[in-house]
Order: sequence, then C-alpha cells, then structure tokens
Amino acid sequence: MTNGFAWGAFAVNLGAAAGTALAVMLVTFALAVRRGLHRIVDIAWGAAFAAVAVVSALLSAGGADGTTRLLVALATALWGVRLAVHIARRGRGHGEDPRYEKMLARAPGSRDAYALRKVYLLQGALVWLVSLPVQAAMYVTSPAPVWLAAGLAVWAAALVFEAVGDQQLARFKADPANKGKIMDRGLWSWTRHPNYFGDFLVWWGLFLTACGSWQSAAATLIAPVVMSLLLTQGSGKRLLERHMAERPGFREYAARTSGFFPLPPKRTEEAAR
Repeated sequence: MTNGFAWGAFAVNLGAAAGTALAVMLVTFALAVRRGLHRIVDIAWGAAFAAVAVVSALLSAGGADGTTRLLVALATALWGVRLAVHIARRGRGHGEDPRYEKMLARAPGSRDAYALRKVYLLQGALVWLVSLPVQAAMYVTSPAPVWLAAGLAVWAAALVFEAVGDQQLARFKADPANKGKIMDRGLWSWTRHPNYFGDFLVWWGLFLTACGSWQSAAATLIAPVVMSLLLTQGSGKRLLERHMAERPGFREYAARTSGFFPLPPKRTEEAAR
C-alpha cells in the first residue's frame, strides 16, 4: 500500500475484472450465435460493467474503505442494470441491428467469428478499460469524502438525465403519429443525444470517486477520456448521426439543437444562418 492506495491488490483486481468482462461477453456471444442475433451484445455492455463492479467489491472486501466500496459498486451496478434492461426492452421483437448487419456483411469469412473479434472481444476490452475508476475506487484506503460526494452527485444527476431522455424517446416512438419524425421535444430539444451525454457524465462522476488518492486518479484518468471519445467521436454520436443524416427533418433539427452538451435550442432565424 502506498499513500492510501493498495496497488498490489488493485493489480490482482485488474486480472479478475478482465476475466469477468470476458466471461460476460463470451456467454453473450454463445447466446447470440444460438439466436442468430448479435444485437444482444448491447445488453451485455451495461451488464458487464455491473458484473465487474460486483466482483471488484467482493474481491476488495476488508482491504479498503467499506462505504466507498459499497456506494461505488451500487452506483455502477444500478447504471449498468438500468441500461441493460432499457436496451433489452427497446430491442424486443426486432431483428438484427442495422449497424451490425452492415458490419457483418463485410465479414471475410464466418460472420460469427468476425463478430467475436470485432464486437465481443473489443467491447470486453473496453469494459475493462472504462471501468478502471470503479476498480480503483475499491482500493483507496484513505478516501476523501469530498471527492466521493462530488462523484456520486454527478453520477446521480447523469443517471436521471439519461433515464429521462430514454423515457421521453420511448414514449415518442410508441405514438404511431410520430412514425418517421425526428424526436425534438423535452431534453431532445436541448441536446441531440441526452442518453450519450448522460453516459458521459456517469463516467466522469465515477472517475471522481477514485480521486481520493492522486495516484489512483492519475492511473484511471484514461477511462473517462476514452469513454468521452467513444461517445462523441466513435460508435456513439458520430455513427448514429451518419445513419440519420438523410432522414427528413434531421438537418433542420441538427441546425437548431446542440450536438452534445445541453444548450437552449436556437431560434429559427439563428438556425437558418
């Protein structure tokens, strides 16, 4: 242990977390192959984070601050399970996700083997990397309450923002009168991606919980940075907007609505400039 952080135990946890993330993804892959539906990997994304948090909390028992361990594990598990349930409900009764269908159409050989390499193993590695602050928070032996409180406050605000945005979109899509229309109400009038912005805040909040030790903060800063890049420049905002670019009304919606950070919608004359 050095300066309030149990480096040796944390190193062991890194291996356990990697094994946990891999196990979740391999089980999901087996189910997906059996059903012929790879979109269920999106359900496993949140579930894998929850599993890593629980395993980390159990593995660190007795070696770090109990309050920090419990709160961070619960926060991560709640976010992960909520996301997994939401995605499962959203995809019920639908076929393959167009993103995966398009990607797998380019597979040089077996579609399933290609999906394993390009989707499941990659997502497992990302779960391990992005969850670094959650893992590290379990081994801060001299926590700073201000960082824990600040991190959980950001996490709570983010979870509410994300959940409200998802609920508003689900209600909008459930109305047959809105078929083919662009959702531009509620939080969706302030940002084109309330769900992604919520994820962004969740992981910066969880990073703050690991800042009780400057060593753990420095070692895990890469996690929220990578998540931020994924949400804004990778498989999040950029990929979704490329898919929606030709939909009627999207160009006008994009002109008046912030691309990521919530801002008041622009007036019609401002958007037209």
